[in-house]
This record gives sequence, C-alpha cells and structure tokens, in this order.
Amino acid sequence: MYFILVMGPAGSGKSTLTAAISQWIEDHQMSATRVNLDPAAEVLPYVPDVDVRRYVRTDDVMVKEGLGPNGALVASVDLLINYVAELVEEIYETRANYVIVDMPGQLEIVAFRRIGPQLINELTRGSKVASIFLTDARLVAQPASAFSILLLIMSTLYRMNTPLIPAVNKVDLVASKELLEKNPEVLEENIYLLKMLRDDYSCLEVGSLSYYIDSDVSAGLCRILRQVVGEVVPVSAKEFYGLDDLYAKIQQVLAGGEDYLTEEPSGVL
Repeated sequence: MYFILVMGPAGSGKSTLTAAISQWIEDHQMSATRVNLDPAAEVLPYVPDVDVRRYVRTDDVMVKEGLGPNGALVASVDLLINYVAELVEEIYETRANYVIVDMPGQLEIVAFRRIGPQLINELTRGSKVASIFLTDARLVAQPASAFSILLLIMSTLYRMNTPLIPAVNKVDLVASKELLEKNPEVLEENIYLLKMLRDDYSCLEVGSLSYYIDSDVSAGLCRILRQVVGEVVPVSAKEFYGLDDLYAKIQQVLAGGEDYLTEEPSGVL
C-alpha cells in the first residue's frame, strides 16, 4: 500500500487531481482509496472512501468553540490527531494499491504547524509515501510568483520530510490539450516557472528581475532551487493531460521506476 499526498496552495486543484489520478489508477487495473483529509471541504469532485468529516467538521467546531473560519480550520486539523487510529483502520480495510490523500485546502495549516507532520507520520507509518505539490499554472506564469512558489516548495520539503513531486495544474488554461500534445514547448513559453528550471535558461537573468533583493542572491537561489526542485510535471486534472508522466514520477519515487504491472500487492501491513 502506497500513499500519495496531494498538497499545495488553496485553489490549485488538489481535489480535482485526487479524483483524476484515482480514476487513472483504476483505469490501469489497480485499486485506489480516496481520502478526504480536509474537515472544511463542502463539495468534492469524488466520493471519498475515507472521510475525516465523519469525525471532525470545521462548521461544527466554529459553532461549538465560537471561532472564525480560519481559527476553526486550525482547531479542526489539530483535532484529527485524536482520530488517527480510526482513519488508519478505515484505510487499511480497503486493501488498495494506492491511497490518495486530498490534503486540507490551506497548505500552511498542515505543513507549517507542529501537528501537521505528526498527523501525516501517524497516518502513513510503515508505508512508502510520495507528495505531489500542486500549483495553478496561472499563479506561476510570472517571475515573482514563480520564484515564490519554488521557495514554498523547498520550505514544504523541509517541513514534511517526504519525497516531493512538483506539478503545475490547469495547463489547459494556457493551451488546449490538442495544442499541448502537438507542441508541449508552448508551456515553457507561457509558464515562467517551467522556463526558469530549464538548464539552458540563465540564472543570471533571474537575478536581473529582482528589484529589492540582490541579483547575486537571486541567481544563487535559482541554482539551488534547480537542484532541490528538479523537474516539474505539467498536468491538467480536468482534461487528464500529463497523468501518465505524473504517474511515472510517482513510480520513480515509490517503486524505483517499476511499471505498474510489477506493482507490489496490496494488503494490510
């Protein structure tokens, strides 16, 4: 049983990708368990097999504790640690090959507070884990935002301490699926993050785009980020574009690149 954590900034399409990658896995004769780990989720594009809202709902916490939306979400995620045993039991009862975990909408609630990594460690104990860090293609189209997201990826890697696969979602908003299949280079022309990570793109140019940070510092960070982040997978969860490439990266992390036909059998550990 392998765990795939789908995380990223709010609005990046985590739930849509959870639905898409789960369907892709099942279409390739494997089994997938969909886990909703967001106690504030209202509408999901999939039917969760395991749902934390059975145990904790942010709306209920708001009313009971008299908290605002943000405070209630923080408290809700903290409360989940009390139900880890029940969640683990539900997950392993499914005996699936893959467990796709749809993380809470606000990344900082899990990644940058003490309880978040502890919750994930308890939930995935004894299993191999890969994280997908998802971001919106429109968010990383410009240099400043692309640089910021790359730094956020590195920060998340430090905090979560699991192998991390960066992916840019909603590329169908940049170009049609048909155009992408004919000319995938169009993405690098329109999404600065992808251009910045290319080997033939000068980090000195990145440095020259910084107005309030020393250009040498920016250029140095650019080189470090290339080493840390590596390849970013462009996908469209809505159009099922790039899921083959994303699965290949997942397999590289979890099974050393073995094809799904040689997948380890599922079962209770």
